[in-house]
Amino acid sequence: MVAGRHAPRGVQGVRMGIRHWGAALLAGAMAAWTPAGAQTLTLAVAAAPTSVDPHYHNLGPNNALAMHIFGALVDTDAAAKPRPGLALSWRAVDDTTWEFKLRPGVTFHDGAAFTAEDVAYTIARVPTVKNSPGSFLLFTRSITGVQVVDPLTVRMTTRGVTPLLPVDLTQVHILPKGLGAEPATEDFNALKHANGAGPFRITAWRASDRAELARNDAYWGPKPHWERVVYRMIPNDSARTSALLAGDVDLIEAVPTQDLVKLRTDKRVAMAEAVSLRVAYLMLDLSRKDGQPFVQGPNGETLTTNPFQDVRVRRALSLAINRQLIVDRVMEGAAVPTGQFLAPGSFSYVADLEPPKQDLVEARRLLAEAGYPNGFRITLHGPNDRYVNDEKIIQAVGQMWSRAGIQTKVEAITWPSFIGRASKQEFSAFFAAWGITSGEASNPLRAMVATFDAQKGTGSANRSRYSNAALDAVIDRASSITDDAARERALIEATRQAMADVALITLYQQKNIWGMKPNLRYVARADEATRAADVSVAP
Repeated sequence: MVAGRHAPRGVQGVRMGIRHWGAALLAGAMAAWTPAGAQTLTLAVAAAPTSVDPHYHNLGPNNALAMHIFGALVDTDAAAKPRPGLALSWRAVDDTTWEFKLRPGVTFHDGAAFTAEDVAYTIARVPTVKNSPGSFLLFTRSITGVQVVDPLTVRMTTRGVTPLLPVDLTQVHILPKGLGAEPATEDFNALKHANGAGPFRITAWRASDRAELARNDAYWGPKPHWERVVYRMIPNDSARTSALLAGDVDLIEAVPTQDLVKLRTDKRVAMAEAVSLRVAYLMLDLSRKDGQPFVQGPNGETLTTNPFQDVRVRRALSLAINRQLIVDRVMEGAAVPTGQFLAPGSFSYVADLEPPKQDLVEARRLLAEAGYPNGFRITLHGPNDRYVNDEKIIQAVGQMWSRAGIQTKVEAITWPSFIGRASKQEFSAFFAAWGITSGEASNPLRAMVATFDAQKGTGSANRSRYSNAALDAVIDRASSITDDAARERALIEATRQAMADVALITLYQQKNIWGMKPNLRYVARADEATRAADVSVAP
């Protein structure tokens, strides 16, 4: 493969990376500005990270915190397009070899120099993290070898043609080899191993409450304006808004939809908005063949079969939902209804795959045809403190399912409990959302739909344990195609198959909205991460 060709146009930064990033980008990345004085930023995030270990759990809140402390070879801009990070440039040497030129003069927080040895150490560490509920192996599984060419050059060989390797590596934060063999996640949480090359050092960590960060004055890139950051975790929507209006925090993420009208006209608040790469969905448990823990017959009787194994039941549950009503009434316009993973205009978006329209008559017909003329009883689970309006969403879905003859009980629980139980397949049906880091369909297809395989790293977020060998084959094929048009066709084919088989029930794409004090500005990000380094003081 010739460097610079066949990069997927949906991730245009990869094309730029293969051609070697230009001097202008590098100059812009290094154009640091000096803060006027020591300042503290207090921000409030909507969901608590579960760990400081950047390789423990592939989860939005964890990844957002890690962006402050650590650094990846490839960074992303506000539109989720790749740009230089700890690597200055990258190119495809041949069909199965990528070369990365590393940034000189970078040090970790402890002063150790960053070199190619640290990259090799990190890639080797990813699949060894113990008890990971969401492995990062998804992003490194194609790598079969890492060669340290010199201190600032590293080559990675891959299992086959891997056009999205630079994009995948945006999700893998580099650790210093000095941490030694098998550094424990517990030691990251105790801050013993929280040694990165990011713009901030972590100085305190209280799980589910806050992290405290101090500016890394030796950081290679633009120096953050903020000498100190208080990274508070306030999952309660009302409490988060109240904290902003009271002046207790300077910036909040995930502005509650019910407060949008009020805050947009409040002179005490400035806003920043962006269409999200996050898709909200429902998953139905397919790990069981003989019954479900939270599903009973219409009169409460025990079922000996799992109704979700029948695609007609899955289709009925999807058709029972009025997505537009959820967007209008529950999300108050801060979302876009969908019947697939991506928003219009995205690479591999399926133009003629519209969101399913609510059809209660057809839903009841499908249930009867599948052997459930009187429906059944079900408990729908979801978090109550992770996503915008999450508890309201499952309440709305529960009411819609009930109108289709499926007697639905709703149970919303705190995020740490929810995600742990969902990862163990304890629920029959649950609501969640996924941030699509690559900006195209390969990411959700590989993570949420591909058959779960801990060794390969596929299905890392496939908590329903859906499995379809024919679909797996299309996903694998798409992941190795370098030609733009052919790759997009394969991803569209895979998306069609996944949606037709109701591998999961997609609902809407979320919008990302931040609120802040009027003297601040924030570069709204499609990946919804709140990054203190991107908060500036208005001129």
